[in-house]
Amino acid sequence: MDSLQLLLDGFASALTPINLLYALVGVTLGTLVGVLPGIGPAMTVALLLPVTFTVPPASAFIMFAGIYYGGMYGGSTTSILLNTPGESSSMITALEGNKMAKRGRAAQALATAAIGSFVAGTLATGLLVVAAPAVVAFAIAFGPEDYFALAILAFTAVSSVLSRSVVRGLASLGFGLAIGLVGIDQQTGQARLTMGIPQLFDGIDVVIVAVGLFALGEALYVASRLRHVPPEVIPVGRAYLGRADWARSWKPWLRGTALGFPFGALPGGGAEIPTFLSYATEKKLARGVAREEYGKGAIEGVAGPEAANNASAAGTLVPLLSLGLPTSATAAILLAAFQQYGLQPGPQLFDHNPALVWGMIASLFVGNAMLLVLNLPLAPLWAKVLHVPRPYLYAGIVMFAALGVYALNASAVDLIVLFVLGLLGWAMRRFGLPVAPAVIGMILGPMAEIQLRRALAIGAGEVTVLIKSPIAIVLLLLSALALLTPLLRKLMARRRGERITPGSHPE
Repeated sequence: MDSLQLLLDGFASALTPINLLYALVGVTLGTLVGVLPGIGPAMTVALLLPVTFTVPPASAFIMFAGIYYGGMYGGSTTSILLNTPGESSSMITALEGNKMAKRGRAAQALATAAIGSFVAGTLATGLLVVAAPAVVAFAIAFGPEDYFALAILAFTAVSSVLSRSVVRGLASLGFGLAIGLVGIDQQTGQARLTMGIPQLFDGIDVVIVAVGLFALGEALYVASRLRHVPPEVIPVGRAYLGRADWARSWKPWLRGTALGFPFGALPGGGAEIPTFLSYATEKKLARGVAREEYGKGAIEGVAGPEAANNASAAGTLVPLLSLGLPTSATAAILLAAFQQYGLQPGPQLFDHNPALVWGMIASLFVGNAMLLVLNLPLAPLWAKVLHVPRPYLYAGIVMFAALGVYALNASAVDLIVLFVLGLLGWAMRRFGLPVAPAVIGMILGPMAEIQLRRALAIGAGEVTVLIKSPIAIVLLLLSALALLTPLLRKLMARRRGERITPGSHPE
């Protein structure tokens, strides 16, 4: 009952006129930026972080929630109409959705994506209401060694899951940890990696890192590969579903939600696995016309994965809000947003800032409803946004990012750091290094260092204190598993190849 009462209080906060306005602005901006080609929810939130710098915390996070879900909605529009997924979790939506659009069913593809996102987002947010307080109750027992082990789990899980190779993921993580070391050491008072520049003594602002690596790095990378041929945008009318489409979509929506939420809540679970699982499940269950349409634009192949994608988005908020553990790139940017306001997600956030947390959770229900109203009738308008010339689009992103960062402190040093990090983000994409581990390393690195020092101080310098807690042991074992799983998969694949006997291929 406590959670229900707190949620009702959250609705009282979210439904005030000013917060409803912030929610509407958030979902509109999120959809607008998320619709643009190659821009996913993570980049959307990162790009708009500086905009909310002067907004009160509760209103800002209601707006962030709208931006987050709006970016997810917008990404499906790009995937369906342009075959350009904003992030890897939208690849399956693009696979079947774009084929539906080419068959003249763009309106139905957009409608099942929008309604499926609404259904999955609403159900998953309800599960968030139940799950987050339960995880908080468990996390209260955490000691310094447990939080350090939790940070190690975040590092290893994100580095191994969000990268094509563990080595590249760990290399990206190393960049992030190095950026997090910049500034004055809190214990010794010594300056670290500041190169004698006074403006760096307080460290590099998380907003600058997020905008530089995500927004600016992505803009520079896309601009460097820019083709002058305008994108072919498939025309679309008002999004709607017929009776047969409803009958074929509602079960995939529910199954996608059931798959997406738990994977989103797992460290390193992400949205990629549940979207692929949803696609495979719907393909296996397909009968009759649906089976014939798979690979040619089956509506089940859009409905299920899109629901799984949005349900996993709500799932990522469980470890983020209750443990301060980001399990996706977008969650890492949201963690940066919390730190922008001097807040640290975790058990204390629920105790000290219940109005902010529950107002944000309640706003997810409100934002979902707003997005449904915005996306169904306004689909042709969002499609027109895709006609913006690419050079103007990415030049605008660079200018917007620079203005936003300069507005933080009115410092030229911040701009220099922004462009250096933007070039680093471009180089990382150019050479196949994932960006998310770097951002998570920068954000969680200082916390991991503080907790490690506290644990060692309590244990009088004995390293064994790090494995005395059962919670820490389990978390460290999970970290080892996250690192070893990709290597074991490669070894098993190699062994399967070696099992082929010479006689099995007659010459």
